[in-house]
Amino acid sequence: MSGTTASGVATPPRPPSGTRPVVALVGPPNSGKTTLFNQLTGLRQKVANYPGVTVEKHVGGLATPAGDIEIVDLPGVNGFSTRTLDEKVTRDVLEGRIEGLRAPDALVLTVDCTRLEPQLMLVEPVLELGIPTLLVLTMADELTSRQGELDDARLAERLGVEVTRANARSGEGLDAVRTFLEHVAHRGPMPERPCPVISNVPQGMALPVVDAFAERRRIVREAGEHARYRRPQPDADTRRIDSVVLHRFWGPLVFLAVVILVFQAIFTWAVPFMDGVEAAIAVSGGWIASVLPDIWLRDLLVDGVWAGVGSVIVFLPQILILFLFIGILEDSGYMARAAVIADRSMYRVGLQGRAFLPLLSAYACAIPAILAARTVEDERDRMATIFVAPFMTCSARLPVYALLIAAFIPERPLLGPVLGTRAATLLGLYALGALAAVLTAFVLKRTLLRGKPSSFLMELPPYRLPTPKSLFLRLWDRTGVFLKRAGTIILGVTVVLWFLTQVPRGIDGGPPPLEQSALGQAGQVVEPVIAPLGYDWKIGVGLISSLAAREVIVGTLGTIYGVEDAGEDSPGLQERLRQDLDLGSAVGLLIFFVFALQCMSTVAVMRRETAGWKWPALQFGYMLGLAWLGAWAANALL
Repeated sequence: MSGTTASGVATPPRPPSGTRPVVALVGPPNSGKTTLFNQLTGLRQKVANYPGVTVEKHVGGLATPAGDIEIVDLPGVNGFSTRTLDEKVTRDVLEGRIEGLRAPDALVLTVDCTRLEPQLMLVEPVLELGIPTLLVLTMADELTSRQGELDDARLAERLGVEVTRANARSGEGLDAVRTFLEHVAHRGPMPERPCPVISNVPQGMALPVVDAFAERRRIVREAGEHARYRRPQPDADTRRIDSVVLHRFWGPLVFLAVVILVFQAIFTWAVPFMDGVEAAIAVSGGWIASVLPDIWLRDLLVDGVWAGVGSVIVFLPQILILFLFIGILEDSGYMARAAVIADRSMYRVGLQGRAFLPLLSAYACAIPAILAARTVEDERDRMATIFVAPFMTCSARLPVYALLIAAFIPERPLLGPVLGTRAATLLGLYALGALAAVLTAFVLKRTLLRGKPSSFLMELPPYRLPTPKSLFLRLWDRTGVFLKRAGTIILGVTVVLWFLTQVPRGIDGGPPPLEQSALGQAGQVVEPVIAPLGYDWKIGVGLISSLAAREVIVGTLGTIYGVEDAGEDSPGLQERLRQDLDLGSAVGLLIFFVFALQCMSTVAVMRRETAGWKWPALQFGYMLGLAWLGAWAANALL
C-alpha cells in the first residue's frame, strides 16, 4: 500500500511480505550490536549491498522452535540526521523506503548501559516508529563492576518497551533475546501497513545540533529520575592504559611497535602454515596428474587451474594473520585510539581523524575502505579519502610483495629477532603507499578539493578483551571472501591464460613456443611501453592480467614460466625471476604495485560512489603514471 505521511512525504508501496519475519538490529557504534548479531547467527550470515547503494548489509538466519527468522545488522548510528550515508540507509530501512526490502517486523535495539546518556538519544526516535522493539542493555557486567546502577523495570515502564540485559561476549542473557525472536517468528511477518516515520527528524532535513543536545538532556533527566540510573565510575584500567597509548610522545611509539610486530609476524608466523598449504597443493596436483590420462585436460587442470589458483591460495595464512591483528586491534578498542593519534597528523594534510578508519581498512581491501568513507561527513574530505584509499597496501598486494621479496631480498636480522630485512622491506612498501596517500591528500585538499578540514569527535570505548568467537567469525568470513575470489576471478584468469599459451597450435598439433603463442604476442604489444622499466613481454602479460586482481600475477608468471609450484617459497619461480630481473627492475616492480590501481573492482565501486567516471578515470591515470615513474626511477638508480 502507498500513501503520505503526517509530514506530507509520499511513501513508496510496500513490497509483499516474505515467508520469514525480518528483525533488524539497530544501535549506536560500539554498543555490542554486531557481537550480538554474531552470537545469534553464528556462521549463518552473509554480506551484501542494499539495493541501489554501496552500503554493506549483514544478514543472518536464526532457527527458532516457532520457525526461521531473518536478522539484519544495520550500520551503527548515533541518530537519524542523515548527515552520513550510514544514517540515511539505516533510517530508510527502518521506514521501509528501500525498494525491494520490507520494513522490519521487529527491532532489537542495543544500548551500552555504561554510556547511557549519549546512547539514549537513539532510543526515542526508534520507539516512535511503533515497531515491536526489545531494548537490550549491553555491558551490564561492566556497569556493575564499576559501581553503576540502573533500574531496568523503571526504565522499561518509562519507555513502554521490554528491556533486558545481555552480555553478547559471554552469551549471558541471550535467552531473553531468543525468546523475543521466537515470539516474532510465531507471529510471522506483519501485514502491510503504512510506512512509519521518524517524526522528530523530518525527511531530507538534518536535526539542528542545539535541538539534538536538548533532546538528549530531556531523555537523560527522565532516565535518571525514573530509572534510578547512576553513572559507573571511570574505568581505572582504561585511564591508565590511555595515559600511555594517547600520550603525545609514547602514543606514536606504541603504534609503531604494534605495526612492526604485525609485519614481522606476517613473515615468521605464517611460514609453517604456508609450507603446509604448499605441500598439500603439490601432493594433490601430483595425484590429479597421476589419475588422468596424458591429454590436454590434464595439462589444463594441473598446469592451469591447480598451479594458478594454488599459487595464490598459498598466501592465505599471511592474509589471515593480517586480519587477525586488525580484528584484535578493533575489538580491543585500540583502533579508536589510533584514529585519535592519527588525527594530529592528518589535520595537517587537510584530512580528519575520521578518515583514518576507512584508510586503515584499506589495508584489507580498498573496496570496503571506499564504502567506509561514507562515515566522513564533509563531502570534500570523503572524496579525498576515497581517492587516496587505494594507495594503502591491500591484502591482494601481499602475495606479490612476498614473492619478490623472497626472491631478491636475503633474510638478515636488523633488530635481532624483532625485525629482519624482509619484514623491514615489507614495512617500507606499506610506508611508501601511506606516504603517497598523505601527499596526494595534501595536494587534493589545496587544489581540486580545497576546503578546511571539519572537526573530529570520537567517543572512545573502554578496552576489552576480544572474544575468540568474534575473531574466528571474522577470519572465517575473510577466508570465504578470499577463496571465492580465488575460485572465480583468479580461476577464470588462469584458465584463459593457459588457453592463450596453447594457441595457435603447431603443425604437429602441439602447443606453440610460448613467445609465439597468443599470450606471448599480446605481451609483445605492450613490451615497448614497459621496456624502459627493465621488463620484457612476460612481465607485461602479468601486469595486464593483474588488472582483474593484483595477486593473479603470481599465477600468471607461474603459467608463463611453466612452474607448477608457483608460490613465495617456489625455488623454480624465484630462479626464473632472478634470470629475467635484476635488483633495480625487481624493486621497480614492487614500487609499481605500490602505486598502480591494478583492480577494476575498485574502479567500479568508485564510479558508483562518485556517480560518474570523472574521479575514477583521474584516479586510475594518476596512479598508473606515478607507478610508471616510480618503477623507472628504481630501475635507473639501482
